[in-house]
Amino acid sequence: MGTITVNVNDEAEKKFRETVKENFGKNKGTLGKALTQAIEMWVKQYSHEEIGKRQIALMKRGFDLGGFTVSSRDELHER
Repeated sequence: MGTITVNVNDEAEKKFRETVKENFGKNKGTLGKALTQAIEMWVKQYSHEEIGKRQIALMKRGFDLGGFTVSSRDELHER
């Protein structure tokens, strides 16, 4: 198990502790459990692999171009 020492602004800390207490109670270890969960969610959201998966899904779904269709690159650039 790792140890991370960080400084956060007072308001963020207060809100985090209140939210942890509401969702996990105030037993020993709840702050660490909640912080671990938050870090895992953040890493998943911002990892290159996840970003790539979301971008590929967007490309497969396609984009609405307002009815404009292009059959070739030459047509698009009027060549």
